[in-house]
Amino acid sequence: MLGHVAGPAAIALLVVAGLWAGTQNALAGGGSFVTLPALMLTGLDARSANITSTVALFPGQVATGWRGGSMAMGAEGLSFRTLAVISLAGGALGAMLLLVTPSSIFARMVPWLVLFATTAFAWGSFGRRAKARKGRLSPRIAAALQFAVAIYGGYFGGGIGFLMLAVLTMAALPVRNAGATKNVLAAAMNLTAAIVFLFAGHVRWVAALILGAGAIAGGLFGAWMLKRVNENILRLMVIAIGVALTIGLFIVER
Repeated sequence: MLGHVAGPAAIALLVVAGLWAGTQNALAGGGSFVTLPALMLTGLDARSANITSTVALFPGQVATGWRGGSMAMGAEGLSFRTLAVISLAGGALGAMLLLVTPSSIFARMVPWLVLFATTAFAWGSFGRRAKARKGRLSPRIAAALQFAVAIYGGYFGGGIGFLMLAVLTMAALPVRNAGATKNVLAAAMNLTAAIVFLFAGHVRWVAALILGAGAIAGGLFGAWMLKRVNENILRLMVIAIGVALTIGLFIVER
């Protein structure tokens, strides 16, 4: 446990975390790096914090996916409908795997998951572009990789945007269309994950509603800021948060 914040301080923390995460997701991604520790600081265990974060951030993902949905497309030999079905199925499977993972085990996994997500984010932000056009995935391999990303998305979710961008661009989608497609697919995988979590009854609703409201407001603000802020600075901030969170989680687990 990172700590415990209660009362008005907890509400203020979640409002700020939601605003920050919504803005961050609209501009560069990585909002869950903010919401996960914020929820843990209010006293939630790592698994409940992850579940609540997924549900809270889902409406913002739907809005983002809907806004650019007209540019979403499938790859050669792999239709968009097929990608969506794969994402829906993978998200549900990942969510169910999370629910059967004991909280104590998931807490020990979280530092490694955050480390992986931070590495994926850093690679997607600064290392992927130079290699984006090298190699081309066959439809079967692209489908298998998307399914794996969707399972990971339903289970934890950090860094899924950049993992999907890597898969989709290597499946020959133009970068702009790949970006729009991954937004829709992210909403799809989190839709089924959120449904599984809702029926399982593990969502902390007060925290989710506060975070969700903040995230929606932050997303609107982020959309306004999109053309006014240096994106690379934002990506560096996400990576810095991820590194700090990883170190902090490893220290706590020792």
